[in-house]
Amino acid sequence: MARHADRATLAAELVDARERTLKQLAAYEAALGPGLRVPCTPELNLPLWELGHIGWFADWWVARNPQLALGVQADPHALRGQARQAARGVNADALYDSSAVAHDQRWRLDLPDAQATRADLSASLTQTLALLSEAPEDDAGLYFFRLALFHEDMHAEAGVYMAQALGIAADHPSLPVQIEPALQPVRTEPVEVPAHTAVAHVPAVRWTLGWAGPGFAFDNELGAHAVDVVAFEIDTHPVTWARYLPLVDSGLAPVPRYVRRTPGGWEAQRFGAWQALDLQAPACHLSATEAQAWCRWAGRRLPTEAEWEVAAHTAPGFTWGAVWEWTASPFAPFPGFKPHPYLDYSQPWFDGRPVLKGASSATHPRMRHPRYRNYFPAARTDIFAGFRSVRA
Repeated sequence: MARHADRATLAAELVDARERTLKQLAAYEAALGPGLRVPCTPELNLPLWELGHIGWFADWWVARNPQLALGVQADPHALRGQARQAARGVNADALYDSSAVAHDQRWRLDLPDAQATRADLSASLTQTLALLSEAPEDDAGLYFFRLALFHEDMHAEAGVYMAQALGIAADHPSLPVQIEPALQPVRTEPVEVPAHTAVAHVPAVRWTLGWAGPGFAFDNELGAHAVDVVAFEIDTHPVTWARYLPLVDSGLAPVPRYVRRTPGGWEAQRFGAWQALDLQAPACHLSATEAQAWCRWAGRRLPTEAEWEVAAHTAPGFTWGAVWEWTASPFAPFPGFKPHPYLDYSQPWFDGRPVLKGASSATHPRMRHPRYRNYFPAARTDIFAGFRSVRA
């Protein structure tokens, strides 16, 4: 598991992540041409900016980090205030620092071309691996290497979302799923969803919400605390199209994104190609608002974050990993929250947006963990998100 990966494992996984990044770059070049231009919309980033940002992020937190070995104890304010080793070739801080370069400004930047970006990514990885080979083999010494790995995985998943939004057949491999031994009851592999609605009855429990163990954790996961969860009933699978579309047929919800009704039945657009919609597949590309509307119509509700975690760990037949799942819980800090050195990862987004749990088909297996907290605005439909329902 990458959260506990040693130096050798981390090195292999960093190489694997970079290979996926470069495959996406090749796919985007084939579809968009050498300029790799895309429309300026809130959901998209310029591919060349995304790629340059991945290299910059690794450089900033690894190669150019004077407090590299301190891990979460590194002082973010001191890091911002220090004069760091210059970035390679260009003023990368002025181009790729997401904390300083506003989203719409990125379309006006004079970015290096694809060839130069590839060369920079190669040099960045070489330097990262060299520093990793000498890093202390403990959680502090490996913290920023793990952070850079997960950051690249997140951007690779965002690249899949963008391919879907633009109708591009970009790299989207079928990735094998790895299950942590301690979580054997959890199944995340593709399963055949039963035609009937399968539910699990979960007894009342006092549950520890939040990460309490060793290894890597994101700052918003820390602050383990006990919560009382009353007994509830929960779907063992995310809500399928067969269950969701009657709401659309009733006129109480719009036709979802990437789906259309035809004389022959429902179709779904997948990376630019229309195909028959699998009604037993989890409903996807739904906003939290659409999920809540279905729950009201069906006399059910979304699970809380704690309910989702309890079920994922304990409920027989509970499967997850096909779509991110909206919950009823707002993304908020756990007790005693302290931001990690990457200050903009969590703290700016404690604004009431919902927590999503699980993973999607575009999420790399090493990113999947039942305590991971994803968070997007409730209106987003470009992410691979669906939901499951609860009755107390």
